[in-house]
Amino acid sequence: MSHQLGAFALFLFFLLPFQSKAEDLKVRFPVEKFVLKNGLTVLLHEDHSIPMVSYHTWYRVGSRDEQVGVTGAAHMLEHMMFKGAKKYTGKQFDIILHANGIQNNAFTTDDYTGFYENLPSAKLELIMDVEVDRMKDLALRPQDLVSELQVVGEERRWRVDNNPASLLHEVIMDKFYEVHPYHWPTIGYMKDIQAYTVEKLRKFYEAYYVPNNAVLVIAGDIDNAKTKAMVEKYYGSLKFKALPERKYPQEPEPTHERRIETTGEVQNTTVAVAYKGVASGHPDGFALDLLADILGSGSSSRLYKKLVYESEKANSVTVYDFTSADPGYFMLVASLVPGQTSAYAEKVFAQEIERVQKNLVSEGELIKAKNQVMKEFVDGLMTIDGKAESLAINEIVQGDFNAIFTDLDKYQAITKADIQRVAQKYLQPQRRMTGVLNGAHP
Repeated sequence: MSHQLGAFALFLFFLLPFQSKAEDLKVRFPVEKFVLKNGLTVLLHEDHSIPMVSYHTWYRVGSRDEQVGVTGAAHMLEHMMFKGAKKYTGKQFDIILHANGIQNNAFTTDDYTGFYENLPSAKLELIMDVEVDRMKDLALRPQDLVSELQVVGEERRWRVDNNPASLLHEVIMDKFYEVHPYHWPTIGYMKDIQAYTVEKLRKFYEAYYVPNNAVLVIAGDIDNAKTKAMVEKYYGSLKFKALPERKYPQEPEPTHERRIETTGEVQNTTVAVAYKGVASGHPDGFALDLLADILGSGSSSRLYKKLVYESEKANSVTVYDFTSADPGYFMLVASLVPGQTSAYAEKVFAQEIERVQKNLVSEGELIKAKNQVMKEFVDGLMTIDGKAESLAINEIVQGDFNAIFTDLDKYQAITKADIQRVAQKYLQPQRRMTGVLNGAHP
């Protein structure tokens, strides 16, 4: 952890509970950005607090770049990226990383796919060689695909089919997005997973796993000048490749309330209500984040007090504002105690939203929400890996890593009137999608 950032976080933690304004609080750490001739975007952050490096390679491709019939291809390709390439083949990939004390993982979202390693700084050149190998010459062997089809199929069953919350979310998204590819799940539908072929995945790989579609972030115990030269040495030989034309259909503005109910092998009912939201970086997203916190973050939030503490009709309540490259959603979720139907929770949801629309939130609620959101923001930057991840996501989704350094100011500038305005604008009944998961009855 950077000593400078650690001191800032400690200062923020103790100062904010006692005041409503913190205009002088800033997040700052040095970042160097450059772009290779082949289009690879590189961000470097030098921090010698520990002899470790966080190495992130993110590609601007996710499930929204798929087509009907090949859903989940981005996620499947993420798995295949660990199966070796031309130079580091098969199991050798894992053996070399583990033998050198390198921890690695990856993830896929609607908008991007990220790969990362945390490694001793002395192993930087090794991991660079490994990453270039799989960016350029991924093996994609049929026998590897056979084994990973079973792995991903089981992951689908575990994460979605046998997970009530995830199952309800998938059911809602299926109707919430009518034309946008956010409609299908990142992991894909089981019928598509079972139909993957090496040819389908290779086409996806060759189209999107190219340097001009990637962001490389190297943070930690590095020398910027030496690292830049190393990046040019290893990545400079990769070729620029024109990307497929990407035009994502715009989701139309909702004109009427929608509802869907389903059943599952569960003991209690779960209800979720979603409203069309905004894209990452939209000015209203900051007010929506704070509104979500006021409504459903922690035991002192409005909905927790109403549904869990006072009425004892729910086990848990969650409210969050989900932003992505294209407009996301504002969602309220309640897991009810056994025997309860969704009617009361839906009524309380509507009442509290109407209350925010008609009356300003209190000064104390706004201060608490800002404190909580900003503490979470800073907590995410407390490690080298956290800073690397934040740099990557802002560069990928917003097109500029510098958003890290301005977001705190935007949260601080939100007023009670802003909270009321976004509630009135976005949380209208005709924009509402309600999903209910009930237990199956014999």
